[in-house]
Amino acid sequence: MKLIITGATGFVGKEAVRQALHNPAVSSVVVLARKPLPQDTPGLDEGNAKLQWVVLEDWTSPYSETVREHVMNADACIWSLAVTPSKSREMDFAYVTKICSDYTINGLKNMAAVANKPFRFVYVSGVTIERDQSKSLTFLADYRLMRGRVENELLEFAEQHKPNVQVTVAKPGGIEGPGVAISTAAMQAVFALFGDTPTIHVSELAAALIDQCLNGITEDPLWAKELVRIGKRVLRDDGGL
Repeated sequence: MKLIITGATGFVGKEAVRQALHNPAVSSVVVLARKPLPQDTPGLDEGNAKLQWVVLEDWTSPYSETVREHVMNADACIWSLAVTPSKSREMDFAYVTKICSDYTINGLKNMAAVANKPFRFVYVSGVTIERDQSKSLTFLADYRLMRGRVENELLEFAEQHKPNVQVTVAKPGGIEGPGVAISTAAMQAVFALFGDTPTIHVSELAAALIDQCLNGITEDPLWAKELVRIGKRVLRDDGGL
């Protein structure tokens, strides 16, 4: 499988790249990035024959011929590029929207035009993101509804192009991993508002995302409980990647 990954220097994306490079079922990993690969990045080696690190200069226009050649014949994409809710508070909302919405929708359309069929697109979102645009939200309303519109547009594109394009949205709650703990009482209280939302380890989340790309999308959305189940199974069966 040829796999595209965005957000590869972020918490989730970096782990997805690491696991994909170690997975024998993944033949090629194409990273679309905004900057060159940082030197001495743990787990990412530009010398790895499976890794193609592609700097994309313009994320909102048709991809250049060079970029199209890199993503051509891809089988799937894990899209983990976004502005986090906490960082969005400190940024101009129009710019946040450009990154979270425009980059993403444009990316799916460009990839699907030259990818293998079916092309699987796994979008990393979050449990707090709201697709129902009529809802009145009590916190981060603009951000949560904007990200919900992105989910809706991705799914609508897939519906219009089925069975050639398949989309699912991963909606974890708290994500923990090396150096990152999210088990504060305040955060747990927020996630509790959305039902049974277990914390997921970043290794489990990455394993679940890759599994959906490799073996087919099972459902939409993928809530935290299901992501944990899939991730634990994959890591157990593979002996940990």
